[in-house]
Amino acid sequence: MASRRMCLLLGALVFVWAELGTEDQQEEEELTCRLMGKFDLNGYVDAKNHSVVIGGLFPIHSRTIPANESILEPVSAKCEGFNFRGFRWMKTMIHTIKEINERKDILPHHTLGYQIFDTCFTVSKAMESSLVFLTGQEENKPNMRNSTGAYLAGIVGSGGSDLSIAASRVLGLYYVPQVGYISTCSLLSDKYQFPSYFRIVPSDKIQSQAVVKLIQHFGWVWVGTIASDDDYGKYGVKQFKENLEALNLCIAFSETIPKVYSNEKMQKAVKAVKDSSAKVIVLYASDLDLSPFMLEMAHHNITDRTWIASEAWITSTLLAKPEFFPYFGGSIGFAVPRSDIPGLKEFLYDVHPSRDPSDVLTIEFWQTAFNCTWPNGSVPYNLDHRVNMTGKEDRREAMSDQLCTGEERLEDLKNTYLDVSQLRITNNVRQAVYTLAHALDELSRCDKENGPFNPGQYCAYIPTFEPWHLPHSVCTDVCPPGTRKGIRQGEPICCFDCIPCADGHVSEKPGERECMQCGEDYWSNADRSKCVLKEVEFLAYDEALGFTLVLLSILGALVVVAVAVVYVLHRRTPLVQANDRELSFLIQAALLITVLSSLLFIGKPDDWSCRARQVTLALGFALGLSSILGKTISLFLAYRISVSKTRFLSMRPVFRKLLVLLSVLVEAAICSAYLLGQPPRVYKNMESQVIRIILECSEGSVELLCVVFGMDVLLAFLCFLTSFVARQLPDNYYEGKCITFGMLAFFIIWISFVPAYLSTKGKFKVAVEIFAILASSYGLLGCIFAPKCFIILLRPKRNTAETVGGRVPTVDKSIQLTSASVSSERNDTAVSTVLDD
Repeated sequence: MASRRMCLLLGALVFVWAELGTEDQQEEEELTCRLMGKFDLNGYVDAKNHSVVIGGLFPIHSRTIPANESILEPVSAKCEGFNFRGFRWMKTMIHTIKEINERKDILPHHTLGYQIFDTCFTVSKAMESSLVFLTGQEENKPNMRNSTGAYLAGIVGSGGSDLSIAASRVLGLYYVPQVGYISTCSLLSDKYQFPSYFRIVPSDKIQSQAVVKLIQHFGWVWVGTIASDDDYGKYGVKQFKENLEALNLCIAFSETIPKVYSNEKMQKAVKAVKDSSAKVIVLYASDLDLSPFMLEMAHHNITDRTWIASEAWITSTLLAKPEFFPYFGGSIGFAVPRSDIPGLKEFLYDVHPSRDPSDVLTIEFWQTAFNCTWPNGSVPYNLDHRVNMTGKEDRREAMSDQLCTGEERLEDLKNTYLDVSQLRITNNVRQAVYTLAHALDELSRCDKENGPFNPGQYCAYIPTFEPWHLPHSVCTDVCPPGTRKGIRQGEPICCFDCIPCADGHVSEKPGERECMQCGEDYWSNADRSKCVLKEVEFLAYDEALGFTLVLLSILGALVVVAVAVVYVLHRRTPLVQANDRELSFLIQAALLITVLSSLLFIGKPDDWSCRARQVTLALGFALGLSSILGKTISLFLAYRISVSKTRFLSMRPVFRKLLVLLSVLVEAAICSAYLLGQPPRVYKNMESQVIRIILECSEGSVELLCVVFGMDVLLAFLCFLTSFVARQLPDNYYEGKCITFGMLAFFIIWISFVPAYLSTKGKFKVAVEIFAILASSYGLLGCIFAPKCFIILLRPKRNTAETVGGRVPTVDKSIQLTSASVSSERNDTAVSTVLDD
């Protein structure tokens, strides 16, 4: 009884579990996402008995038919405007795949299939085709096997930059390789947005640079731009504008051509061209987008314009028609290189609608080419739903009453499809297919023990490989040298930003987490991938500034020597003997020292040159200024005698020499203390400029240096004061006034030197000091000795005792006094006797 009850209980539980399971399964089925409809896509497929399939996206039509606004549900649009050029590209892909399958050197153990869709040159159809590649028309999640059941290796397409961008945003999510054959938009170079997109055509960045150089070559400065209203046109013109404005050239206007025909927008672009004074216009658009615009140009009879074409339409036979030549003839542009494809011409001729009644594209091709209707067919052709288009009639129903016989000869046609004389984009399609084929071939030849994939360095095999095995699959590429990894908050460790190293820091290897700081004497190069020695800056002899200052120093020394030679040769003349001849020689020696001391400031600084330069300059100035002071004190005493009844104490010549000796000894003592206490030394200044080292002299004890030159300032002030007082001494030779002017120039130069010295850096700071040294030396030399040399050499008749001397009115009429007779060595005047005894 108990066992029976147990069986009944277990049976009840099983029944309840089964019922609950059935309900859960039904609920799960009801919640499963299902496709509500299918996309209206046309194309070609050959996937049976092939290892992998290559997808293809081509603009076999030029536009979609506008949707019926009365229908609220989304509907996959139909296409119109058969494109013979796109049909040839599609046929080229099929021809190339068959050629690869027949070769024994590429994928010898595998064959390629294909699945090709018509994008109708619209973003919507490119997106529909991409989704079908990933999921098929029957499935609800990506499985990489598409509607054929074969494995999808990659896609060739999509036949336009905006179409490739749209498709790649979907395909890139699953790293499905996509190889572009015509898309040149610079945006597609961004591997962050388009990680699995590759192309065999250069970016518009290069084309825009070439167009700007072309404009610059012809000297055009006023240029208009027109672009198609898509990524290709907008990014192309944007890149072009940036390059053009960098050369200070001007944009006259910038307009767009609508993708979906709009008469209002088209007239706006036409008006800009017509009203502008710019005769050169850059046009970034495809041939399909450009066709309505060219009709408008012809309708408005706008001529006398030079058009610079992008690669998308410069070689298009669609536009190379006689009716457009008066308006667009002579257009200039950069074309994709042409090539010949063996066997393609014969393959293109091998087409006929009778072979496959379901091949709607071939039927439409035949009907459009021969303007006839295929028997028992319902494929529309020659439709044009664009409204109010200039030069075109609305053709919503365009079936011809003439039936096709099937006997029409392709040899009689002269259209874009059969033109194989200029295979440019067509050759790109071929190269794109071969790119994927070679990638698969490399994959099939992988060494099992040394594969490229981690962990374990394994190989991927056809047809079980993942989509990311074919392209380079990483969240972020390895950071190149010169950058470091930057963590992205909230993202996996494989995803990071590559941050450029800061100035003075480098990363020499790829994938560095931190940048290394360069040493004290080093700085980062432009790429921040290597530390290089900093540039060492100092005032060198071999540079223009240093060489000029050397010449000025040598010239000054030669002038001083020349003056000394003149004085030696005329040492017994009254003018040379006047006011102490020996002091004049000492002044000349001092000036020679100061001008030559400037050479110590030029060249690479050393400890010895740093110590010698300031000390030599200070001693030179001390010798010169103390000698001038000896002269001015004599003039000052002479002036006081001339205005006073009493005679002041005389100043013998030996006392003047003692004054000079004492001044120099005091200066030498201060300089010795300066050198012994805290001497100057070479200093590497790295604070002023981070990218270079400024070699300069650290002046040591600033206080002692101020005392050193303070002595010179004191002597200069006394010289100026005594000479200024004695400037009114009457004389035929105004030595007091000359010394006053010399000292005034000396003070002006060195007072101006201070702010100039403090406001400069590096070698220019040294140059300012040298200039002050030379200018003050030249000033003293010119003011004190130039007048005397002029009289000695050019006016020798004035170099006599009577002319140089002269009577001076004094309170005591018995006194004869002149500046020339103050220290005359001849004892034939009363005052001279008084001063010298």
